[in-house]
Amino acid sequence: MARMDSYVEYTLELLEPLGFVQARSMFGGWGLYHGGRMFGLIIQERLYLKTDDTTRAAFESAGGEPFVYDPGTGRKPVTMSYWTPPSDASDDAHALLPWARRAVDAALRAAQKKPAKKKSTATKKPAPVKAKSPSAAKKPAPSKKKTARPSRRA
Repeated sequence: MARMDSYVEYTLELLEPLGFVQARSMFGGWGLYHGGRMFGLIIQERLYLKTDDTTRAAFESAGGEPFVYDPGTGRKPVTMSYWTPPSDASDDAHALLPWARRAVDAALRAAQKKPAKKKSTATKKPAPVKAKSPSAAKKPAPSKKKTARPSRRA
């Protein structure tokens, strides 16, 4: 497991009023989880919180910036659904709390939109086998008779 840096530890302290928040290392950054759902990321010592159609305008009007992922190799950068909270909330747990709650709510709404995962085939019960009626029994295939081949001796 990757060792947390001081910024991640500091952010977790700021988020304590939210309840139990867990940080997991991922792709050179950290994912922030509450209630088993990812609601934030920390990339290059910047906090980004999950948004959706309901909350994105509030983050944008408060001066937040989206997380933009650059996949490289000539592909277009991708704007993700994670935005920075307002700058005045970055050092104040009281100011950060409403933004973090919005992010947790957005993560919950996103999880509710996803269809339920399909069960793996290993846990499915096999389909019942229909009993064959005696009249539907297959007849054995006719056997082929071997024919003698003429010898090629001269």
